[in-house]
Amino acid sequence: MCDQTFVAATFGPCDSCSKPSPLMNIYIKNEATNYCSLCVEMMACQGLQKGETLESLKRESETLKKKLEEERNKLNDVELHQVAEKVEVLSALSIKTRRVLKGHGNKVLCMDWCKDKRRMVSSSQDGKVIVWDAFTLNKEHGVPLPCTWVLACAYAPSGCAIACGGLDNKCSVIPLSLDKNENLAAKKKSVAMHTNYVSGCSFTNSDMQLLTSSGDGTCALWDVESGQLLQSFHGHTADVLSLDLAPSETGNTFVSGGCDMKANVWDMRSGQNIQSFESHESDINCVKYYPSGDAFASASDDATCRFYDLRADREVAVYQKDSIIFGASTCDFSLSGRLLFAGYNDYAINVWDVLKGTRATILFGHENRVSRVRVSPDGTALCSASWDSTLRVWA
Repeated sequence: MCDQTFVAATFGPCDSCSKPSPLMNIYIKNEATNYCSLCVEMMACQGLQKGETLESLKRESETLKKKLEEERNKLNDVELHQVAEKVEVLSALSIKTRRVLKGHGNKVLCMDWCKDKRRMVSSSQDGKVIVWDAFTLNKEHGVPLPCTWVLACAYAPSGCAIACGGLDNKCSVIPLSLDKNENLAAKKKSVAMHTNYVSGCSFTNSDMQLLTSSGDGTCALWDVESGQLLQSFHGHTADVLSLDLAPSETGNTFVSGGCDMKANVWDMRSGQNIQSFESHESDINCVKYYPSGDAFASASDDATCRFYDLRADREVAVYQKDSIIFGASTCDFSLSGRLLFAGYNDYAINVWDVLKGTRATILFGHENRVSRVRVSPDGTALCSASWDSTLRVWA
C-alpha cells in the first residue's frame, strides 16, 4: 500500500513547553495532545520507580507479550484445514466477466453495492464518484469532488445517500435523488473531519451514523445530521487502511487494519479495543467479517490473506502460495462463507476455499492492480474495481 499512503507532519507550538517544533499527536484518556519529542520523553520518565528506565520497561513489556503469546499457543489444538479434511472438495467453479463498467478517467479506488442488489457506487483518482446501474451499465449520477484520490465510498442502507472521502481529510454524505439532472455536488454535506486522509467509510445499520478510518491512525463514529463526533477509536500506531462493520443487525463491533500490521476489533459503544491480532508481516490493506460475524479475514502486502476466529481469539488459517509474490489489496467472502475472493497487485483475483485453505480458481481480466472486490448483497455476483479505471461484474 506504500504508493497509496501519504504522511502529514504537523508543526506548531507544543502543548507543554509552547516551543514551535515537529509535534507528536498522542492521546491521554482519549484527549488529543500535541507534544514535541522532548516533552514526550520527559512525560514518559515521570513516575518511574527507582532503578527503572524506559529501556527496562520496554524489555519487560516485550517479555510479557511473549508470555501471553505462549499461553495463547498452548490452547491451539487444531488448524481449520485439519477439521475440514472430511468436507467435500469444491466442484469446478465457472465465474466469468458479465459486465465491464467504463466511465472513470483514472484509477478506481473503491466501490460498494446498494442493498437493492442492482446499483453500485465507485470512487476514483479522477476526483469523481459515479452511481451505476449494474444491469444496464447506465451511469445514474456522476458527482465531481474538490479533490482527487477519492479513496473511500459507501452506500447508505436505505439507498438514498452515498458517503465518500479521500485526500481532503473529510468524509462527505451526498443525498441521491430521482432527478438525474440535479446538481448533487451542491447538496454535498461534510460530516467527518480527520487530521489526515480518509481511507475507509461505512454507514452503520442506519443512515444516521457514519464510521470512518484515517491515515491519522484513528477510526471515528459520526452523527450524519449534526456532523458531531460520537466516539473515537485510538489504538493503531500508524495509518488505518480499512474497516468493516460486524454483519448482525445489532452489531456493536467493527474490525480495522492498518500499516502497523495489526487488526483490531473495537466496541463501538465504549470505544475500547477488545481484541488485537498481529500475525501479518506487512501493511494490512483490507479486513472483512465472515458472514456469521464470528470471524474475519485480512489481506496484506505480505502476499497472504489470513483468517481469524474471534471466539478462539487466534488465527486459524493462512491463504498463500509460493507462486504469489504480490501483495493482496482487498478481500471479501461469498454469501455462504465457503469462498474468499482476494484481489492482488499482480492484476489477478484469487478465489480461496476457506475451509480447505486451497486455491479454488483464479479470475483474470483486469490490466492493473485490483483495488476492491465486493460480493453483491444476494451473493449472485462479484464486482471488482481496478487501477485500470474499470469495474467488472463477475457471475
